[in-house]
Amino acid sequence: ELGPGPRAEIRSLAELHQNLERLFHHTTLPSVRQELLRCVVLLWHDHHEPAHEICQQIETPDGSWLHGLLHRREPDYGNARYWFRRVGVHPGFSVLAEKVTAFLTSQGEHKLATQLLPRGQWDPFAFVAACEQAAGRSGTATQRVCLRQIQAVEFEVLLEYFWNGCATLD
Repeated sequence: ELGPGPRAEIRSLAELHQNLERLFHHTTLPSVRQELLRCVVLLWHDHHEPAHEICQQIETPDGSWLHGLLHRREPDYGNARYWFRRVGVHPGFSVLAEKVTAFLTSQGEHKLATQLLPRGQWDPFAFVAACEQAAGRSGTATQRVCLRQIQAVEFEVLLEYFWNGCATLD
């Protein structure tokens, strides 16, 4: 969903922490990357407060992106925009732009592509605005489905970025 649950496929906080600890035990990922990944997973599973505690402690563009995503889903659109201003131009935005462009093209959503990807660049503020509009009375079910799919792509890009680092995103 664009906002927090409930959804059937949500895993418990305890189960997620246990699985992540098992995974991280077998990696050499720096602890900050582990926490960024933990935050993404917790957000996906609608554990808003624990995810918020994590991203609040990471004062980097990466942490700010997660913070903006969290508040967009809350929904607290003004706060989301604040955090996306702190992100600046993130290296992951180019990959997100590429994947969202491909998705929107395949869906024939040229108007939404123009809105979210001016000059082919990902615009997180336009996505916040689109989510805000979709949540309002003027939003359609079709629009919400499309935006949810874009948000899922965003989560995938973040997972890849935090797991592999930006070198694999080029």
